Amino acid sequence: MPVFRNVGSEGTLVKKGVRRKVVYLENLMTAVIDFSDGPWMEPDPFHSHIQEQISYVVDGEIIFFCENEPDQYLRAGDMFYIPSGKKHAIQLLSPQARLIDNFSPIRKDFLDK
Repeated sequence: MPVFRNVGSEGTLVKKGVRRKVVYLENLMTAVIDFSDGPWMEPDPFHSHIQEQISYVVDGEIIFFCENEPDQYLRAGDMFYIPSGKKHAIQLLSPQARLIDNFSPIRKDFLDK
């Protein structure tokens, strides 16, 4: 049974104020995303991907936007699901937040290059 300990302790700097740590298997990926650049005045740009996604809000407060769905205020302990191909975005309401994102299949664009 694989065990992942303190994976990439610092993580990868995605952009200023956003760090990501990733572990993955053949068809499953988990990404820990740390945001330290909030609150945001507007959401990140909407995007979509072929992967299904389930996310857990570990810390902080966000608004979750998903096309054709009501906007959702989420905080620590809440989870959300994004079907394949559905446009979505978040807006950070708190100064910091941590999300755990799970994807299937894996997001190859998240792999270190």
